[in-house]
Amino acid sequence: MVTNADQIGPVWTTDEDPRITKVGKILRRTALDELPSVLSIWKGDMSFVGPRALPVREQQMFEEQIPGFANRLKVRPGLTGLAQVYDLQDEAHTKLRYDIEYIQRMSFLLDIKLLLLSVRNTFLARWDVRKGKE
Repeated sequence: MVTNADQIGPVWTTDEDPRITKVGKILRRTALDELPSVLSIWKGDMSFVGPRALPVREQQMFEEQIPGFANRLKVRPGLTGLAQVYDLQDEAHTKLRYDIEYIQRMSFLLDIKLLLLSVRNTFLARWDVRKGKE
């Protein structure tokens, strides 16, 4: 991010967001900006796979707008999940559907599949190409 980006306040990034530097764009597309989350996994606060944690304000907003949105928090949040891999629109209703589907289908094989797809997305720089937050 550029200097003083935090003064604008929390906003979703969009295509050609002027706050993101060239290095930042690479970090986001490869998900290398998520490396600090590995510490949370190591501490046991997160898992590798599960519904992605949202900022508190965003979670509360969606809980008020979408019935059942809080149900996605019934399991430990993850670094990646069905919504991160398959929801290209990054839309809250779809995110909830994928997160609930993950909770219902949780298994070792599904986690392995999602981890492999996530690693592929990292190597091919396919993260942060969603269109829903414009």
